[in-house]
Amino acid sequence: MPSEDTENTGDIVETVEKTGTTAGPAREPADPTTVDSQAAEPETADPKIAAAVAAAEAAVPQNGEPVRVDSWIWAVRLVKTRSAGAAACKGGHVRVNGQNVKPSHLLRAGDEVRLRQEHRERVVVVKRLIRKRVGAPVAAQCYVDNSPPPPPREAVAPAGVRDRGAGRPTKRDRRELERLRGLMGGGSGPAQPRGR
Repeated sequence: MPSEDTENTGDIVETVEKTGTTAGPAREPADPTTVDSQAAEPETADPKIAAAVAAAEAAVPQNGEPVRVDSWIWAVRLVKTRSAGAAACKGGHVRVNGQNVKPSHLLRAGDEVRLRQEHRERVVVVKRLIRKRVGAPVAAQCYVDNSPPPPPREAVAPAGVRDRGAGRPTKRDRRELERLRGLMGGGSGPAQPRGR
């Protein structure tokens, strides 16, 4: 019996010598130089990361062409949709190098982009121009984030949150909520009654 096991192991080692792979319990490489050459080469990255990097390279414009600001802030995931990026530009929430810009403004590497979102301002410096939306790890490599830290969650108190199950607000409740949220047009105090 021991001779059969030895013969089996010998077959596996011969297989390793021929193909460089193991098919059974013996996991020793046939040639020690094979291990050294594999260690010397950089290991191939995860296929998903490699595909993301390839997509980012494909998203780079040709010959250093500039990219629209609304397209770029969408591609690097600062806004959820390109139309939201265009709306932010039209609303004056996007500044490039200190100036309000239209959605069609062309970006170049080195530009500083300031995007005012809900409760914070994002300040990023363009490192790489891309046109197509890429994954978050790749998108983060396209800019330098100089944004101030976001405010703590306790500091941002929701205005006018109703208890669950409280039912539909009355007209009086609705007016109080609007006053809290500042939707009444800056009026202070109770609303003036309409005269008859």
